[in-house]
Amino acid sequence: MDPLNRSTTSIKRYPERVLQFGDGNFLRAFANWMINEMNHKANFDSGVVVVKPREKGSIETLNNQDGLYTLYLNGIKNGKVTSEHTIIDCIQRGINPYKNHEDYLAIAKITGLRFVISNTTEAGITYNADDELNDTPQSSFPGKLAALLYKRFQFFKGASDKGLIILPCELIDRNGDVLKKIILQYAQDWNLGDAFAKWVNNYNIFCNTLVDRIVPGFPKEKIDSITKTLGYRDNLVVESEQFHLWVIETLESVKQEIPAEFCGLNVIFTNNMEPYRTRKVRILNGAHTVLVPVGYLYGIDKVRESIEDVVVGRYLTETIFNEICPTLDLPHEELNRFANDVLDRFKNPYLEHELISISLNSISKFKIRALPSILEYINRNNRLPQRLLFSLAALIAFYRGERSGEKILLKDSQVVLDFFYEQWATNDIAAIAKTTLQNIGFWGVDLTQFDGLLETTIVNLEVIVSKGMKTALENFMNK
Repeated sequence: MDPLNRSTTSIKRYPERVLQFGDGNFLRAFANWMINEMNHKANFDSGVVVVKPREKGSIETLNNQDGLYTLYLNGIKNGKVTSEHTIIDCIQRGINPYKNHEDYLAIAKITGLRFVISNTTEAGITYNADDELNDTPQSSFPGKLAALLYKRFQFFKGASDKGLIILPCELIDRNGDVLKKIILQYAQDWNLGDAFAKWVNNYNIFCNTLVDRIVPGFPKEKIDSITKTLGYRDNLVVESEQFHLWVIETLESVKQEIPAEFCGLNVIFTNNMEPYRTRKVRILNGAHTVLVPVGYLYGIDKVRESIEDVVVGRYLTETIFNEICPTLDLPHEELNRFANDVLDRFKNPYLEHELISISLNSISKFKIRALPSILEYINRNNRLPQRLLFSLAALIAFYRGERSGEKILLKDSQVVLDFFYEQWATNDIAAIAKTTLQNIGFWGVDLTQFDGLLETTIVNLEVIVSKGMKTALENFMNK
């Protein structure tokens, strides 16, 4: 069977307009797929040059396939379970700057280069004081980018139309701002001059972004059957869910250069991404966190099974729509659409998320993802969000470390584990609830100050412990 490459497949090439740091599964299933869509549907006409950001790993497989690979999109689409695949052809070549440094710097001279995309892990956008301009290459991703930008500045003599639009996808807050700050720090460290710093500031656009798509990666267990179906050998097959979201905080002019809307892509251009970040944390991440102790103690092991269960699924759905969404400030229809997308993602039969794996560090997750919804609900309605508080009681019960007589392998900081070990050793439900809610180290606030919150937690916790989660939740939902 023939391998996938441009000699065995009739596929056009595109002018190199995008520089990409990172060849991992996420970017290939996310940004490269979007570029592919825009190339085919909106004449974006943009090829990608991929640069290996770290010394470890290989880019030879990508080059052996001439940048081509197959993407499988699996999940719920338009209400139906769907699996579809396509060949992504936007990547033109890969460069290893550790072996071919001159080829890397030569990218700076490409006249039509316009975009930089990166995903170098959360630790990738960091400042390394040991990086020098003459390193071949610099160890850090920002160092490599600073050197390339300086080369471009020199080659085009600071031309205003040769600046780049930079779209980092690393999962850190305000990633574009952080990256720009480090670039300017290198400009100062390396004495690159005021003119270069002004060029970076005035003619390069650093966007803050929020990205969202689950990418399981290479389907190792299914690759033989996939190869048979495809009729060619592809060592870079990647699987992804159907859902995607890219929020880009930037200037209006950037939106005009990226025809995502024309292709129906879920890309949001905005001058303030915070409402979208809050939406994701509260609805998507918050729903996961709220579900874990309830679903797991109910006797369910996986997210999909939880949503498909009549009682647990209804509980989570009502929690999202009745108590989380009303605490957010985006338009009602937009919040409902996102919430429905979240539930579809949870139902995806191609993704099996274990509740116990999501339970890692549940106390800190609850503080960040669910507690703000509780507090905001109280603030806006002057009453308690009963469903969210049921989850809080379930969380306390979860840290008892037992399900139906079997030990739960709790994973959290030793401080958290020791606290609950001591509390549950007393077996005094009221005292456990009070001490936990008063723990400012957990929540950042004494939760017993809110009228009725302690009493509600005690009632829920007593029923969960004495009658079990199944009976407790069913009684709760029948109220």
